[in-house]
Amino acid sequence: MTKLWGGRFTKETNKLVEEFTASISFDQKLALEDIEGSLAHAKMLGECGIIPLEDVKSISEGLIQIKNKIENGNMKYSVEHEDIHMNIEKQLIDLIGPAGGKLHTGRSRNDQVATDMHLYLNRKTKHIIELVNAVQEALLIQAQNNVETIIPGYTHLQRAQPVSFAHHLLAYFWMLQRDKERLQDSLKRVSWSPLGAGAMAGTPFPINRERSAELLGFDYVYPNSMDAVSDRDFIVEFLSIGSLIMTHISRLSEEMVIWSSQEFQFIELDDSFCTGSSIMPQKKNPDVPELLRAKTGRVYGNLIGLLTVLKGLPLTYNKDMQEDKEGMFDTVETLEGSLGLLGPMIETMKVNKDAMREAVNQDFSNATDIADYLVTKGVPFRDAHEIIGKIVLYALNENKFLLNLTMKEYKQFSHLFSEDIYTVLSPEHVVGARQSYGGTSPSQVSEQIKLAEKKLIQHL
Repeated sequence: MTKLWGGRFTKETNKLVEEFTASISFDQKLALEDIEGSLAHAKMLGECGIIPLEDVKSISEGLIQIKNKIENGNMKYSVEHEDIHMNIEKQLIDLIGPAGGKLHTGRSRNDQVATDMHLYLNRKTKHIIELVNAVQEALLIQAQNNVETIIPGYTHLQRAQPVSFAHHLLAYFWMLQRDKERLQDSLKRVSWSPLGAGAMAGTPFPINRERSAELLGFDYVYPNSMDAVSDRDFIVEFLSIGSLIMTHISRLSEEMVIWSSQEFQFIELDDSFCTGSSIMPQKKNPDVPELLRAKTGRVYGNLIGLLTVLKGLPLTYNKDMQEDKEGMFDTVETLEGSLGLLGPMIETMKVNKDAMREAVNQDFSNATDIADYLVTKGVPFRDAHEIIGKIVLYALNENKFLLNLTMKEYKQFSHLFSEDIYTVLSPEHVVGARQSYGGTSPSQVSEQIKLAEKKLIQHL
């Protein structure tokens, strides 16, 4: 089969080379973006008088027919035509004749593919922002229902201090808020038009790059044609933000796996997000959060993969850059799937408030408050810290918790203790006492919820 670029060649391409170098198996995902870019390019060529307006009309009508075939799933792709651009161009020429060959005037596949990816990431980034927002809404709903639900807070996965469960969930809300803002900011770099940069040096035709950018909804035009065709920073940035999003998803997923275990029983995931065992009928496995943890690794791999491809490339376009797409597509699909599942899973999970409360009553996470108690009575914090350490050791040896010690036992360690220590040690008091900005007291958490609600309203 004659290649559209085959005039200089005297031999057919080796079939193995054809298969190895073809990208149509994956870059067909850019089909609609390729049509969109071509429609804008054709219109601009006509407006600039570079090709006849009747040819623009034929090209546009042909592209719309091909677009309909793509949307209806009737488009047939061929490895012989290598990529999405050549497949569409070949079908256009077959459909409307020689006029179809004029579409490529003033552009190259190098600026064409870059344009496609800018358009694709612009669309997908906006969709992922909406999915992140939906997960935030689910977290906020659970937080609103659990302001006064108390859960052990952990450091080093050891019980540290009791906190509001709402406060714990809102930590993830703010992680995702930063992710959302990073995505929104990245759109500034995505919204640059490379179209018309040509292979790498521009074109002698009197094109209007600003016009094609305007038609495609881009905010800016690359001022350097070499940078335009070789820039993949915007994809690296997206993969980097995607990696952070998956980091946050993975951390929350890890906690959901732990919380739903028999040892914790803090939450129960809805049956629709779990599976059973083929041999153990009692099992309810948290497969979704486990897979969310695991899929984080593939997104990291996509980021490192592209950075490695780019690190030694001379300007401008190199075939290596064909490897920029599969990781981008995979990351988009992973993020869409992960975020799409996470929101409903959070929204439908049951919170076992009794189990959380029982856990708080059977630990030493209120120990810091005894130290603070002694500090208010004039004891230096370091001295108070040592006293409480001895009290905890004593309680452990006596198989008691701090609230179970008698006043006589407390007096052994300091004469400053009085009956009010039992109020100070209650989980409600411990949580409620943390009134500093960003603290876990119900009043502070309620203020935090108001701030979170404003962030979601601002997004709308």
